[in-house]
Amino acid sequence: MDFAHLPHPAPVPGETRAEAIADPGFGSVFTDHMVVIDFHADRGWHDARVTPREALTLDPACAVLHYAQEIFEGLKAYRHPDGSLALFRPLVNAARLNRSADRLAMPNLPEDLFVEACRQLVIKDRDWFPTVEGGSLYLRPFMFASEAFLGVRPAREYKFLVIASPVGNYFKSGVPAVSIWVSQDYVRAAPGGTGAAKTGGNYAASLVPQAEAISKGHDQVVFLDAVERRWIEELGGMNLFFVFADGSVITPPLGGTILPGVTRDSLIQLLRDEGLTIREERYAIDQWRSDAESGRLIETMACGTAAVVTPVGKVASPDFEFSIGSGGPGQLTQRLRERLVGIQRGTVPDPHGWVMPL
Repeated sequence: MDFAHLPHPAPVPGETRAEAIADPGFGSVFTDHMVVIDFHADRGWHDARVTPREALTLDPACAVLHYAQEIFEGLKAYRHPDGSLALFRPLVNAARLNRSADRLAMPNLPEDLFVEACRQLVIKDRDWFPTVEGGSLYLRPFMFASEAFLGVRPAREYKFLVIASPVGNYFKSGVPAVSIWVSQDYVRAAPGGTGAAKTGGNYAASLVPQAEAISKGHDQVVFLDAVERRWIEELGGMNLFFVFADGSVITPPLGGTILPGVTRDSLIQLLRDEGLTIREERYAIDQWRSDAESGRLIETMACGTAAVVTPVGKVASPDFEFSIGSGGPGQLTQRLRERLVGIQRGTVPDPHGWVMPL
């Protein structure tokens, strides 16, 4: 599919852009352009275009506003030492978008069209790459039901968009490890629900427990399973890994209630590359506490596209509090982060062909 390019009448001046990307934080600065592709049940995907980033006009009866047919992805573009640009495993994001679409009765988007949409936007807005150390261009592809109607059925019209945001570090600098609050009253997902789909409703439901965690002085909330309220699932937006003194590692298994993270999948492979035993199996909150207090568990790491690999230093609930290891970054966590970031940024070999040059 060919992409039309619509001229921007008033792009951000270079001096203003340079000031914005010098220290952009995360998710509050946006580039000049966006990609839009339309879908109609009778025409399929059509009218791909790179346009100026602007507000959307929606009918008050737009289906997404009433029935929440909406999904999204998150991935980053990187600038390599030679000045070239690259994406990290975009086909995995494309495949996950389609799995989310299947769960929400939305149309699949061809994977090559997903990647090309991301490529078009990165090339167009390449001058927006942040200058801050560790900076990247965060891409947010998303799809929503755009048909105007009232009635509970899948929409017949959709829009797929990609916007871009220059970003620095997800967590504020100087934090050696994050602190986790165990949610007692809320669950993220239940069997048969939408936990494995990357849809906005999952995140909306996590905002109250996340706010509770912050009010208690913690960085993130961890959710337990919806049935027994015992088994660890994931954080509000990250997967978890547990590292033991014998060199083995556990991560909770996918089973429809946990988002299959791209970073999670990458870390599993990197752990296997190191010859470590990695098991995808259930791990209970009481085990986590007991193993941390006994010294059997020496590290816990959280991972996701935004935060990459982040050490967990402390866990708390209304009934207990415990630290993991020394409460700071562990050796394996640091090593895996350096390895993964090195692959993404083109400073270490990429044996699995994860990096896609643009």
